[in-house]
Amino acid sequence: MSNSPLAVHADHAHRDDIGSRMGMWLFLFTELILFGGMFFLYSVYRFTNQEAFHIAAKELNTLVGTFNTAILLTSSLTIVLSIVAIQKNNRKLSIYFQLITVALALGFLVNKFFEWSAKFHHGIYPGGEELLAKSKGEILFFGLYYVMTGLHGLHVIIGMVLISWMTVYTAKGIVNKDNYVKLETAGLYWHLVDIIWIFLFPLFYLIT
Repeated sequence: MSNSPLAVHADHAHRDDIGSRMGMWLFLFTELILFGGMFFLYSVYRFTNQEAFHIAAKELNTLVGTFNTAILLTSSLTIVLSIVAIQKNNRKLSIYFQLITVALALGFLVNKFFEWSAKFHHGIYPGGEELLAKSKGEILFFGLYYVMTGLHGLHVIIGMVLISWMTVYTAKGIVNKDNYVKLETAGLYWHLVDIIWIFLFPLFYLIT
């Protein structure tokens, strides 16, 4: 085994890449525990308030939820394409797909903003008179809706910042075909954000 400085440096970089991936996977595991706990809480409340949850779900716009699902699924594709592009040493194409991913994430947040605004306008928000006039089960439903979709929205914002950061790194050449683990780990985080929404969408919008 060679002990030259170049070999030592290569081994060190390899260990750093493995450590970065493992660190991200561990972080994602903690995120799954967080949302898993919320999904469990939702399941318990839904089991004890089935009719109320069904009625409350009718207040949500399924079309908007479906559109946002399509947006996030597309964004998962574009972040993967950006990684493939940088692996093929096509920096401009990688940046292009990263920017599309950020734009799609922004589109998701804009849709969510208007959706929430409509609910607030009709008094359906925590502490709102219209919501307080509803049954206990419906109040629980919207409480979970705002907490879980709000927390997910925060993760979307964090993902946007993270991917934008990777775009700058790619433009500067820090992320390149020989060193793309940062972009790869950002992509893993973004896939988690998408997966969480895939669970949230049917739980809140498709209750039968």
